[in-house]
Amino acid sequence: MQPNKNNHYNPKLKEFAGVLRTESVSKAEKFIWKAALSRKQLGYGFKRQRPINKYIVDFFCAELNLIVEIDGNSHYFKAEKDAIRQEKLEQLGYTVVRFEEGVVLNQFDDVYESLCYIVESLKEQKGDLDKI
Repeated sequence: MQPNKNNHYNPKLKEFAGVLRTESVSKAEKFIWKAALSRKQLGYGFKRQRPINKYIVDFFCAELNLIVEIDGNSHYFKAEKDAIRQEKLEQLGYTVVRFEEGVVLNQFDDVYESLCYIVESLKEQKGDLDKI
């Protein structure tokens, strides 16, 4: 299923997403935003704390239908819930990639390389679909 025109944006979560963007951003989220995802550093725009369907995702690129999630310590205790959430987002047509907070902070070169590969792969898929 392909995302709809507004990317399943949920305006009911807009205010809460704003709070998350300003008050509870993790160190890893701040780091990856500044080091890779802001200002179209990867060639595409990303939004932070984007309401999609009934969820708020960490980072979202509408052009590639790409969601980037950063898993902190709290995610260790909600793996099942995260899996259900990810499955639902994937059913809506999104690609969801996850990075652990510690990996973002301590092995960023690997994270950046992975992001570049994912973006390039999705760009190629998008180009192939545009030709159809």
